[in-house]
Amino acid sequence: MTTRSNPFDALERMFDRMSDQFEEAARSWETGEQFEFLPMRAESMATDIVDHDDEFVVTVDVPGFARDEVEVRVADDVLYVEAEHEEDTGVEEEQFIRRERSHRMLSRSIVLPEHVQPDDVSATMKHGVLTITIPKAEPIEEGKAIEIEGE
Repeated sequence: MTTRSNPFDALERMFDRMSDQFEEAARSWETGEQFEFLPMRAESMATDIVDHDDEFVVTVDVPGFARDEVEVRVADDVLYVEAEHEEDTGVEEEQFIRRERSHRMLSRSIVLPEHVQPDDVSATMKHGVLTITIPKAEPIEEGKAIEIEGE
């Protein structure tokens, strides 16, 4: 038995992209930047997560961002990655015909499937690829006995 893909899924993705583009166009007209470049799709962080026995290794694409423009946090077994970049051309008086290089901000939060040790997380970045190693927490073997009060 062959499973057929739903042709409406591709149509829905196309309408989502069009909606994003219309919203961006509306913002550019409101700010008077009619010649601003309209991206073909909303920016996102491509992410891979690998589950090793004792750790998770998360790889995130952050092209165009410097290491000091990226923030990584782990809280309550959730990984937060935020990147913010503001392009400073140093030219304030110029009348741009087209301006594609400007402020960019990306963020991503990922709920990790197991408890982790946030104090032991490490991260490296090379050529726009961020690699985060997140050690898993040791499982609790024994629980705590709770005294029951009352009559």
